[in-house]
Amino acid sequence: MVALTALLAMTAGCLSHTQSTTPTPNAVSPLHDSRQLVLVVSKDWDATTATLQRYTCSGAGQGWTPVGEAIPVNIGRTGLAWGLGLHHGTGLAGPVKHEGDGKAPAGAFDLPRAFGYATAQDVKGVKLPYLQLTPEVVGVDDVKSKYYNQIIRMDQVPTKDWDSAETMRRTDGLYEWGVLVSHNTAAPAPGAGSCIFLHIWRGPGKPTAGCTAMSKENMQKLLTWLDPQAKPVLVQLPQTAYRQLTAAWGLPQAD
Repeated sequence: MVALTALLAMTAGCLSHTQSTTPTPNAVSPLHDSRQLVLVVSKDWDATTATLQRYTCSGAGQGWTPVGEAIPVNIGRTGLAWGLGLHHGTGLAGPVKHEGDGKAPAGAFDLPRAFGYATAQDVKGVKLPYLQLTPEVVGVDDVKSKYYNQIIRMDQVPTKDWDSAETMRRTDGLYEWGVLVSHNTAAPAPGAGSCIFLHIWRGPGKPTAGCTAMSKENMQKLLTWLDPQAKPVLVQLPQTAYRQLTAAWGLPQAD
């Protein structure tokens, strides 16, 4: 059984469409065509800090190879909860994310776009599509708005229909560099959580409102490493769920 589990973990990710071997509705791993993995693992559902490790895969059956050293990150002030992403339910217990709960989303998520304060002309080494954050750019978190969980320019919206939105050009520099996390972005469910990012932290051990944050140096390393051609995926899980989903999702073996 140990040998079979190890083999499945080698092949379920990195292009293989191996069927799940744990109680999960997924027909294929959410990593089935990804060549870059950003893996964030916390101690448990309530932990506010975690460890991030980058991995790359050269092809089907090749397994995941770590890139660089693992780094500390801060997550939601109340921990993790199941979000809405590439996974379609896991069959595992755990809290479910909702707006304002202070939890970072657990699961598997695309990383479609980078953002920052610099102009597109001044950005060097970033391969993801890039969005410059100007004072007009906001993230709408009002569940009643048709723009809920969207990053928009206020000057390009015909009619403002929200009462709550986050100004993305912050004065504290937390969004000087960042990456959008595709949580609840496909037909956003009102109240399921909005505006989730990877971004710069306030400092070690200082949790977020639901994002995943790291030092500016590590954020810049991650930004220049991510490659849309490799279809990067963020996986965030507490240790128990990580171990339960390792084979089904084709994750690197837990230590």
